[in-house]
Amino acid sequence: MYNGYNIGYIVSEALKFGLSLSEIIVITIPHCIFEIPAIIIAGAAGFKIPYEIIRYLMGKKEQPLTKVDIKEYFTLALISIILIVIAA
Repeated sequence: MYNGYNIGYIVSEALKFGLSLSEIIVITIPHCIFEIPAIIIAGAAGFKIPYEIIRYLMGKKEQPLTKVDIKEYFTLALISIILIVIAA
């Protein structure tokens, strides 16, 4: 909701400044291309560890977290951080 408010405010101010809607879209699309996947990947990383612990508690795994699980988590987190930095 916060991002939506900010985007709406910025678009309205840009329109007042004299930019066309197509110019505003061209300016914001490159940012969105990196930010939206970064948010989705960060969400997946956030669910990775609880998911593996639940699998362990249900008896489907012998260890709660393996080195592979932790490596996958850090890989997802690093990708997300890199994409957010690019988007910024």
